[in-house]
Amino acid sequence: MTESGQVFLGIIAASTAIMALVQVGAIVALMRVAVQVRDVATTIQRDIRPLVAHATTIADEASKTAAIATAQAQKIDRLVTELTRRVDETSAVIQEAILLPAREGIALVAGLKAGLAALRGLRGLRDLRRRPGRVEDEDALFIG
Repeated sequence: MTESGQVFLGIIAASTAIMALVQVGAIVALMRVAVQVRDVATTIQRDIRPLVAHATTIADEASKTAAIATAQAQKIDRLVTELTRRVDETSAVIQEAILLPAREGIALVAGLKAGLAALRGLRGLRDLRRRPGRVEDEDALFIG
């Protein structure tokens, strides 16, 4: 081997040793990073577990509250429906008990008025028969 061959062989050996040391350093650094990632993941899981449990509890309570609110809304709907029905029934009773007799009373009063007017008309005709000249007298006063 020549001297230059030995120099190149030494350079190759040194380069290989340096590459081996760099790879070992990279493996050690990756091991440290892996341990840190594992610790962070464990910490996150430990911290998130109570949050997930709390969120589940909140979701359960919200579901119960929604169910109660739905039941209350249905009760209110039933009450409003019943109230509307009763108001309709009451208005019908009022119409039958008050308005119909009132209309009949008004009709009776109108009938009495018509009867009185008819009697007055008959009396007026009798007066006209007794005093026939009065109409003629009024015609004479007319200036036209």
